[in-house]
Amino acid sequence: MQSLRELQCAVRRSLVEHDDGAAAVHIVSSGLAPEQRLAVYRNTFDGNLANALRLSFPAVHRLVGAEFFEGAARIFAHQRPPCSAWLDEYGVEFPHFLAEFPQAASLPYLPDVARLEWAVTRALHAPDVAPLDAQRLAALDPADHERVRFIADPTISLVRAAYPADAIWRAVLAQDDAALGAIDLAMGTFTLLIERRVMGVEVTRLDERAWRFVEALVSGLPLGAALEVSPGPETASLLAEHIVAGRFVGFDLVERAYPSVALENAS
Repeated sequence: MQSLRELQCAVRRSLVEHDDGAAAVHIVSSGLAPEQRLAVYRNTFDGNLANALRLSFPAVHRLVGAEFFEGAARIFAHQRPPCSAWLDEYGVEFPHFLAEFPQAASLPYLPDVARLEWAVTRALHAPDVAPLDAQRLAALDPADHERVRFIADPTISLVRAAYPADAIWRAVLAQDDAALGAIDLAMGTFTLLIERRVMGVEVTRLDERAWRFVEALVSGLPLGAALEVSPGPETASLLAEHIVAGRFVGFDLVERAYPSVALENAS
């Protein structure tokens, strides 16, 4: 007799791998073949995952159409089934899947739009955390400033895109065909900051230097190292802007400043 775990694994193989053999022997027919009963659950499984992806990637859904999206979602579901029952977390690998999906090759900007949408989804579902109290920083010995390692607000993501993903995303969701048609796909690389603010999720374009600075801070480099990664007279005002905007929720002090060789590798 199979254990509960073995039976669950058999049902999983039916849902994900379309292998009904091990599960079918434990299902009572009662007028409907075991394989047909399993197919009902498989359709529900596929439909729920496709719907979860549609909610997280609405612009991608509109760009490719419902039929294409559902087909891609079903293939993705069987290649990358969820690891958790919390479907808000499902889809982190979908942008990479689209980048490798041959049928999407005619839309080279699609993975960038998907990466942006996943960052937006992540921002929407991230927990609320109180922003950093700037007085704690003010109380530090100036000699310790370069050792400060900031903790980013959990709603923040950074996306580097080869296409104007933010403009495409906004035009598609607004159903503004004129704006979509006016977008120049050859505009170059875009660096985007995604965060949840009081009025909702905001997507902001940053110039390269500003992006490198905040990327260094968000990735966990101490302030001294971040200043070497992105030097310039405007970094003090950029840091102040990030603190005032509540983009950090805390900090700690590293034991020592990162050596220059580490900074070169990080950049």
